[in-house]
Amino acid sequence: MSFVASTFQGQAAARAALVTARKDQPGALVIGAGVSGWTTALVLARQGWRVAVVADRFGSDTVSTVAGALWEWPPSVCGRHHDDQAVLARSAGWAMHSYERFMRLAADPRTGVSLRPAVFYFSRSVREDPAELEKMLELEKYVPGFVHDAALIEAHGVNPNAGVVDAYSHLAPTINTDRYLTWLASQAEAEGVKAIRASISGPLEEHEDRLLSEYGADLIVNCSGLGARQLAGDRAMDPHRGALLRVINDGSSIPPVTAAHAVANNTGSDDQNMVFIVPRGADRLLLGGLVEPGEYDTNLTLDTYPPLREMLERCTEFLPILRGARLDPVDPLRVGLRPFREGGVRLEMQPGTRIVHNYGHGGAGVTLSWGCAHDVADLAGAMLVRQAAV
Repeated sequence: MSFVASTFQGQAAARAALVTARKDQPGALVIGAGVSGWTTALVLARQGWRVAVVADRFGSDTVSTVAGALWEWPPSVCGRHHDDQAVLARSAGWAMHSYERFMRLAADPRTGVSLRPAVFYFSRSVREDPAELEKMLELEKYVPGFVHDAALIEAHGVNPNAGVVDAYSHLAPTINTDRYLTWLASQAEAEGVKAIRASISGPLEEHEDRLLSEYGADLIVNCSGLGARQLAGDRAMDPHRGALLRVINDGSSIPPVTAAHAVANNTGSDDQNMVFIVPRGADRLLLGGLVEPGEYDTNLTLDTYPPLREMLERCTEFLPILRGARLDPVDPLRVGLRPFREGGVRLEMQPGTRIVHNYGHGGAGVTLSWGCAHDVADLAGAMLVRQAAV
């Protein structure tokens, strides 16, 4: 994956540019170059901030490019779910803010955002499950194209022995993360955001004054994902390994799949039983997925790691038209670590500091990105108001 070449700056040159930039603009140091970091940087820049994105990994090295990137109403189908209603309500607000933004972005093919039906399947009637029923009623109220009908199962060619008896569908943004992150970076560059490849380690609060001075910043925004375990001392962070297979979806080996299909992981079991089938761009299809808490190793292959083969078989058993699908010969498999946080996303100004935390999105980083970024900007603006009043 490539970014706009001029985005990258030598560390010394970029820092000097930030320090000597217009003093009537507040400065922000955003740590992390995944979807949360870039989106936050862009929103801040558009609100008049001088912004630097600092990370030791950019582009295809970030976990965001591994994401399935299907917009979902919280909780998403992958990973452990939070039952706390306050957590879910906050996430739903962020998700709808992002949905509205993605709906607009889908009009521009350069963004990599597309709109397509997404079908969610269930092993019992949704109306018999209070949590799923509440989620469905919210979707029906707020999301376009909603349809609740068990006939969707047969209509989409699902195996009648797949064990699902109910389904609903709605219009959902799907995001080609390679193209989208490139677009985000170019938009940020156009707003004057500087990208600096550097490593920041140790507790942020211990290095706050040095970092603010070094980067000419008034604010630090921590979008470091799993890095928050060290930078924020947050032991609630836990890697949830996931994987996606990429297959050809151009009609040459299988009929083109145009809708997304998802069956939630059974969170009451350690079994891997999630089904995740999502078109990516014009001619690729993502098949997943895995949810493996506490696993850090991403050096997996289809031939040597049996759960990946089982994941493929699970998808083809669920949707028989996938039999005969060919793996992408160049990029067949992506493995990444979801930045899951017990207790949900941490988005807050750390008391007594000028540090805003925005991490712990689990498998919903893309879904929550714009809503979270605007909340960060609100906190940043409130900090400036407080400073002006002193």
